[in-house]
Amino acid sequence: MNIKDVYINYVEYGNKKGKPIVLLHGWGQNIEMMNPIGKGLEKDYRIIVLDLPGFGKSSEPTYGYTIYDYYELLCEFLDKLKVKNPILVGHSFGGRIAIIYSAKRKVEKLVLLSAPFRRSTKKNTFKVKLLKFMKKVPVIKELEAYMKTKIGSTDYRNASPMMRTILVNTVNEDLTEYLKNIEVPTILIWGDLDTAVSVEDAKYAESIMKDAGLIIYEGCTHYAYLERIDQTINVLKSFLGGK
Repeated sequence: MNIKDVYINYVEYGNKKGKPIVLLHGWGQNIEMMNPIGKGLEKDYRIIVLDLPGFGKSSEPTYGYTIYDYYELLCEFLDKLKVKNPILVGHSFGGRIAIIYSAKRKVEKLVLLSAPFRRSTKKNTFKVKLLKFMKKVPVIKELEAYMKTKIGSTDYRNASPMMRTILVNTVNEDLTEYLKNIEVPTILIWGDLDTAVSVEDAKYAESIMKDAGLIIYEGCTHYAYLERIDQTINVLKSFLGGK
């Protein structure tokens, strides 16, 4: 699909008659990082996963996107697919896009996985901890080679000049007011060892949102949803199946 001179690679699978779930990956990642969730929910839901512009098989933006440009592109993408009132699931950078979308447009429910919403003063030091977890968790071990080249400061070093500009444009945008304006039921899933987005930030997000619940995975990092993928799927089935 082409939107604003950008080619968007995406996959769609699952139950065509089910409610649409849109999965948004983090910075430096791609469709494969969200498919473990999609595959766990495909029986009952219509699953839509895209490579955000500049990642995976999607082309780079033609100018220095801000987080609001990604939001507008997502709007057009879902409009073209005739998707209304989706369930949004966003990890990290994808969660930032999901926050804005959920505050400005209709969604049924929202799931934020270690999603940053305000400027962090901490360095991304979670890489070593995360790679240790990969040895123990089968679903992550399969993605180990890919993630080794995509996590932490490697993102910036490997990025093209355009994507470096976009990283700077998007990373420091404060989305706190958007969180306050989200009306729909929201689940926050965080790892207590997340040094990219602290669990204190997660607790603050829960406190300012109108209808949010926080689930903390002990001993897990910025990729908590993958480190305990079975638990994540069970949590989502319960959350999404409720009214």
